Amino acid sequence: MRKNQAMTHRVTVLALDDLNSFDLGVPPQVFGAARDATGAPLYTVTTCTDGGAPVRGTGGFRVLPDRDLDAVAEAGTVVVPGVYGAPLADGTIPPAVGAALRAAHARGARIMSICTGAAVLAAAGLLDDRPATTHWAWAERFRRLYPRVRLDPDVLFVDDGQVLTSAGVAAGVDLCLHVVRRDHGSGVANSAARRCVVPPWRDGGQAQFIERPVPATGDAGTARTRAWALDRLAEPVTLTGLAAHARMSVRTFTRRFRDETGESPARWLLRQRVQHARLLLETTDLGVDAVARRSGLGSGTALRHHLAREIGVPPSAYRRTFRRPA
Repeated sequence: MRKNQAMTHRVTVLALDDLNSFDLGVPPQVFGAARDATGAPLYTVTTCTDGGAPVRGTGGFRVLPDRDLDAVAEAGTVVVPGVYGAPLADGTIPPAVGAALRAAHARGARIMSICTGAAVLAAAGLLDDRPATTHWAWAERFRRLYPRVRLDPDVLFVDDGQVLTSAGVAAGVDLCLHVVRRDHGSGVANSAARRCVVPPWRDGGQAQFIERPVPATGDAGTARTRAWALDRLAEPVTLTGLAAHARMSVRTFTRRFRDETGESPARWLLRQRVQHARLLLETTDLGVDAVARRSGLGSGTALRHHLAREIGVPPSAYRRTFRRPA
């Protein structure tokens, strides 16, 4: 047990008063679900507050933490859940909280926020001149309080290296899974997602929300056809073929597909193929051309082009970064 504990990465969840209770539960759930091949945990998660005092959460209850701010000094990753109150009212946080966050950042700890927890990072000065996101509903107030932050309220999360921020509620799950994926590869992240019964991957650049209601899919939707296409990524899948499988005209299928997914069939299919290529680069020794063929991208040249456009790196660099030894 001690050996396994020594190998785990320490995550500290820093809770402030008037916190979002859903956000508080996300890091221990997602990081706690990440296991190695033997089933041993890869992270230990602790919750702390200023002075170890209880804090109020949404939902009419208080949270009694395990630790005080000393836990921040020991953490490899610090996560700040969404919060209401002073950080969004007047841009202030307790001095000890700001000092602890700045010290953790200075020594190289990874700093993350979920939802309006970005306001806490901004109040501590950690988001000055950085790209970041938060819940779209608080974007205008956030900009007024923290004008130096390069806020993008249209994405699910922003990975700026040492500092990462996410949009509201479920986007915190996406960010934590992204970090697990960055730390240990797709295999571990996908397993953690299955334990949490959530989708294994939503790209950080995906829009936070669609302004029209999303219709129920049912038998009349495109969900079955999307599943059919995912089983045939290496094959030539055309818009006409997709529409035929769904037993719709091309025009009707395209409209319903966009209503249900927020993107065109061609864009969705390309994104699935790039994601599959990333998985193959992480989990196999296949050459670039073979990865391209199996993911339906055709050639190594096409794979290099699409991977560079999606994430800004070539296949070889991506494999070196994310491939984990067996």
